[in-house]
Amino acid sequence: MASKGILAATVLSICMVSAVASRAEDASKPVRIGVLTDMSGMYRDIMGPGSVLAAKMAVEDFGGSVLGRPIEIVSGDHQAKADVGAAIARNWFDNGGADVIVDVAQSAVALAVQELARSHNKIVIHGVTGTPAITQQACAPTAFSWSLNAYAISAPLPKPLIERGLDSFFFLSADYSFGKAMEDAATGAIKAAGGKVVGSVRFPQNNPDFSSFILQAVSSKAKVMWLISAAEDTTNALKQAREFGVAQGGQQIVVPLTYITNVHALGIENVQGLTFVTPFYWNRTPETRAWSERFFKQRGSMPTMDHAAVYSGTLHYLRAVAAAKTLDGPTVANEMRKLPVNDMYVHDGSVRADGWLMHPFYLASIKKPDEVKEPWDYYRLEKTIPAEEAALPLSQSRCPLVAQSE
Repeated sequence: MASKGILAATVLSICMVSAVASRAEDASKPVRIGVLTDMSGMYRDIMGPGSVLAAKMAVEDFGGSVLGRPIEIVSGDHQAKADVGAAIARNWFDNGGADVIVDVAQSAVALAVQELARSHNKIVIHGVTGTPAITQQACAPTAFSWSLNAYAISAPLPKPLIERGLDSFFFLSADYSFGKAMEDAATGAIKAAGGKVVGSVRFPQNNPDFSSFILQAVSSKAKVMWLISAAEDTTNALKQAREFGVAQGGQQIVVPLTYITNVHALGIENVQGLTFVTPFYWNRTPETRAWSERFFKQRGSMPTMDHAAVYSGTLHYLRAVAAAKTLDGPTVANEMRKLPVNDMYVHDGSVRADGWLMHPFYLASIKKPDEVKEPWDYYRLEKTIPAEEAALPLSQSRCPLVAQSE
């Protein structure tokens, strides 16, 4: 009997030592933030390496460690392909490659990664992700949308345009889910404000020739040519619109999803007067300017709204981890909803039950060349759109989490 007692005590002692060793090993492991982004495709300049830099800046500003553990940034290239992005996310979640994923952006990849985050109780913080499904029917307790969606950059635009007399619209829309979602949101807002849609065409992603689509828009006599596209498609379409003299002919060009990198690449003389909505501009406040100048010194270009969102989302995640004193996904997600969001990107922001970050947007247009006072000084911010107007009302939400929170 005595020998059995000695054996049991020995086993217990070994288990306790193993448990202590395991905790010590966990405490020495870095907290890993995975930046899943497009590093090599058409979205590279608007996210890509700049998103990795933005996440690193957030870690630096936070202090470099959390819960007594160093913070490490890892990155993956989803190539704007859902299967590739899902494979990277699954590997990270299954093998400890990342405790949280940020950026993602491309809609199909975002939806795939969000489902994996749900099943693994891990957090994903989306940057510029167009599909409203992220915070609607596909919403998840551990998923967040930190920049924009189709509704936020489409629905607020028609009313101020119609008030100027620009009351007829022709859509040139990218033929994928984001394009359809933006067109639907804009169409509803146009009709509500008393305008009319006179026509629309769809074009494939990575389209080199927009001539036939632009000619249809011109021949429609619509007062507004509304271009729904991103990255290189936007650049190609606007170059060709200039060649056809669309703006010179009196047609207003609206590109809701406008990136400062696209404007810089095109040259301001080619896009002056362009109208859009944005959640971020580098030169809006002293705080955004100071942060953007730090970014510029390392990247050689001013940050896009996606880069700003990655910085803010990463910083808020780390603050929530510190407050929650754990890396447990659901616990940290609850803390992210409780804490106010305060940084250079958003002041006194809040996160709704559906994961949407409540923050203002800005109606903007591109300056004339003679109005530009310094490099990258391209935007004229004309109006602040309150967070409540930019966000789809919760009364219209299809997110199950909203009903549970009421």
